Amino acid sequence: MSAVNAADLGGDKPLKVAVLGCGVVGSQVVRLLGEQAGDLAARVGAPVELAGVAVRRLDAPRDVDVPADLLTTDALGLVSRDDVDVVVEVIGGIEPARTLILAALENGASVVTANKALLAEDGPTLYEAAEKAGRDLYYEAAVAGAIPILRPLRESLAGDKVTRVLGIVNGTTNFILDKMDTFGSGFEEALEEAQALGYAEADPTADVEGFDAAAKAAILASLAFHSRVTAADVHREGISDVTAADVRSARDMGSVVKLLAIAELGPDNGGDRGVSVRVHPAMIPRQHPLASVREAYNAVFVESEAAGQLMFYGPGAGGAPTASAVLGDLVTVARNHRQGARGVGESAYADRAVLPMGETRTRYHVAIDVDDRAGVLAAVATAFSTHDVSIQTVRQEGRGDDAQLVVVSHEATDAQLSATVAELRGMDIVRDVTSVMRVEGTDE
Repeated sequence: MSAVNAADLGGDKPLKVAVLGCGVVGSQVVRLLGEQAGDLAARVGAPVELAGVAVRRLDAPRDVDVPADLLTTDALGLVSRDDVDVVVEVIGGIEPARTLILAALENGASVVTANKALLAEDGPTLYEAAEKAGRDLYYEAAVAGAIPILRPLRESLAGDKVTRVLGIVNGTTNFILDKMDTFGSGFEEALEEAQALGYAEADPTADVEGFDAAAKAAILASLAFHSRVTAADVHREGISDVTAADVRSARDMGSVVKLLAIAELGPDNGGDRGVSVRVHPAMIPRQHPLASVREAYNAVFVESEAAGQLMFYGPGAGGAPTASAVLGDLVTVARNHRQGARGVGESAYADRAVLPMGETRTRYHVAIDVDDRAGVLAAVATAFSTHDVSIQTVRQEGRGDDAQLVVVSHEATDAQLSATVAELRGMDIVRDVTSVMRVEGTDE
């Protein structure tokens, strides 16, 4: 407890907080509410008290001691109580989280959530419910854990025009790719190490196949470009097909492989600029700020017209870091509640269209196994030229009767590159196109 005593704050009516979930994050939220009660009261201007904690099982082991009279399995009953001012939702998933959040808002409580999946799937419904109820919906913890990125996009950069958001927003995949780059590990070996250390779930699909990052990319794009973007709008590729050879090839060209979430404005077509939103592995130069993000850390790189380039870095997951972001939102929401005010709601006025992946422009790294005979390089170059894909560099490595060509292109659309790869795979001299990876973070 801090030296500030909540009882000395003039007897203001306490703000009652209900917490949904008491797992890795929820238990830390409960712990911080108790340990920082005095400071929270001073910052809010009134005591902040725990009204109850909804759990699935009353007898489950927990990382924090919760008084038995505060635990309940009746989550709907808890959020519907008339004395609850703020509901903190950290159970995750779509249901029952959506039903509980909507019930809380309808009953007059503001909501703080860390639920990226729900926000990316049905954020507008939650925003509309908050607007109708005249209450707040805050969710800083939904993207990149403790890193303050959503509020800067929503508030600090509100007077600027964001043009691009480029980020590492999944710690599990960053850990795996970092091990592959640093120690030459294969994907499966690095994944097993991540699971042993608790960085990856027993079923790592949501992380390694990019679903987690896609949900976060949708949220970032919605805020950055004032448009409604859902997870279904995001082009998604995971890292399970990234090989040790891909990582070595990146190293040979002075790059590193990262799983990136990218949201950017498309070309200006008569003043109507759509948004490209995608998640996929990519090679980035080692001098790029994101290349130095190691282990399970996250970082988001923002580019805007007036502010220029901004970097946000820190722990992207974990109970205490995520709970820190939750408590930050809780203080803001509680202050608004006391003053009878609301914070920033949904901003979707721009209503930008999400561009098809085929229209997205970037550079590409293509590895091609070919017959080692005269005329092969010219034939491959012709295939690229046919689809207007300009070649920047070519490296050839001979291996007896066959050889490998490694081609790095200049900027082209995804559709142009796909057509090129399709033609290459149909050529008699091409044994296989073994790798196609995008190259990001460079200026041509």
